[in-house]
Amino acid sequence: MAIPTKNIDPNPPTREPEDEVEELNDDEGEAEEEEDDEEEEGEEDDETLSNPQSLKDRSSTYKNKTESLFRRMRSAPVPVRVHDVIVKGNTKTKDHIIEAELDAVREASTLQELLEASRVANSNLRALDIFDSVNVTLDSGPPELPGTTNVIIEVVESKSPLTGQIGAYTRAEAKSSSVEASLKYKNIFGYGDIWDGSMIYGCDNSAEVGMGMYLPRFKGLPTPFSSRLYLSTQDWLAFSSYKERSLGLSLGLLSSKYHELVYTVAWRNLIDPSRSASKSIRRQLGHSLVSALKYTFKYDQRDSYLRPTSGYAFSSTSQIGGLAPDSRSLRFLKQEIDLRCAVPFGFYNTALNIGLSGGVTFPWGSGYQNRPTSVPERFFLGGNSSPVCSLGGPSALWGFKTRGLGPNEPKRKGYDERDFVGGDAAVTAFADLSFDLPVRWLRERGVHGHVFACAGNMAKLSENEFRNLTAPKLLETFRTSVGAGIVLPTSLFRMEINYCHVLKKQEHDRAKSGFFLTFSA
Repeated sequence: MAIPTKNIDPNPPTREPEDEVEELNDDEGEAEEEEDDEEEEGEEDDETLSNPQSLKDRSSTYKNKTESLFRRMRSAPVPVRVHDVIVKGNTKTKDHIIEAELDAVREASTLQELLEASRVANSNLRALDIFDSVNVTLDSGPPELPGTTNVIIEVVESKSPLTGQIGAYTRAEAKSSSVEASLKYKNIFGYGDIWDGSMIYGCDNSAEVGMGMYLPRFKGLPTPFSSRLYLSTQDWLAFSSYKERSLGLSLGLLSSKYHELVYTVAWRNLIDPSRSASKSIRRQLGHSLVSALKYTFKYDQRDSYLRPTSGYAFSSTSQIGGLAPDSRSLRFLKQEIDLRCAVPFGFYNTALNIGLSGGVTFPWGSGYQNRPTSVPERFFLGGNSSPVCSLGGPSALWGFKTRGLGPNEPKRKGYDERDFVGGDAAVTAFADLSFDLPVRWLRERGVHGHVFACAGNMAKLSENEFRNLTAPKLLETFRTSVGAGIVLPTSLFRMEINYCHVLKKQEHDRAKSGFFLTFSA
């Protein structure tokens, strides 16, 4: 009896667990005999066509067997052993790429475990993004081996391995937009490999060109391997009077559900075409080498990324730079943490989301206490993107412009503006209360309201500045804001129309109260 795994009812009715294994074996033996005896099956099919009553009887028999199996699965574990795993349809993809996702299927000892393992395997194979469809079917094993089953994997490889995308994106909080295009070629060598090229051009003169490669299995490693070569330009002239140009290579050494390890080596150049940069920015202009290893641990148990109503999440990112033996290699340590929690209230789908983020960066090596940190590795706060969606460290702060607060310095003589130079330590906190609106049409489409409050601050620690930092001084200079708005979630992003009121800001901060339209993903 062949059982497509996607059609199994996970909650069948219960029954008394009498003679379960014996009945399962009888069912499987009968199914196998029917498959082996083609002539008898052909005769039965002819009889079925000429006798509607026979068709009804067979349908009733199959239904009874299926319901019996469901009841036994409900009452107790049903022992079963995987006899063989059969892969079909992979004319180009190597067998071991598919079989690597089936270890749990082979090790299953009960039918319940086998169904769950098959579901996970189906999901993992689809996630490889090289198949148009994946079907996992459980069939009865050989009649001489009762209590066994064969797992049949049927895949349809992508008919169009070459895919492309192009789109325009806007960051309302930064008043910038960009055009992004990408091209992917899948499974060239049959190892599940994906090769891609991408190009991004921003209206603020930022740009990036990159080429990447992804392998789901590399040299027997249990995790995927990825690499990316990129050339990028970031324009921060309006905020900090410098442009950043980088040519680099990143290697994804470890990637799993909770862990990620990435090594990056890049040649970086900071320039000031405007010749208006402040003193601390001018000191860091020129070439430098970035050789850094970054480890990220992320654990997210929230029920939604766009509108969490229950659960919690934690993220920790540790980074060490200066692994190359070059004197121009930037030596720094960087640590970021992020805590999130969503508490449901039980009425009108109301939930309270609270979050606390913090980060610190510091140079290391000889004379580290007297050296400044690299500007691109510092923390910058601001921007009206929702902190509810982001998870990875301090960044957004409602009501404040991008790179619009924190340590700053006057530009060269003759310029009235100031450069925001970033901080070595940063902390942000927020609270967001979301609730359904009293209009049914809006509720059915996920449109809801929210009220929020947030606070944040930054400080300089390098060049012996940590000696001047005290807790009262840090709390005294905290920035805070509150607001309310309407949220329009989609499958891809979260759009908000908010009114934000800045309660507290410091001199030279770029912040204002008013209405804002923001997009977050």
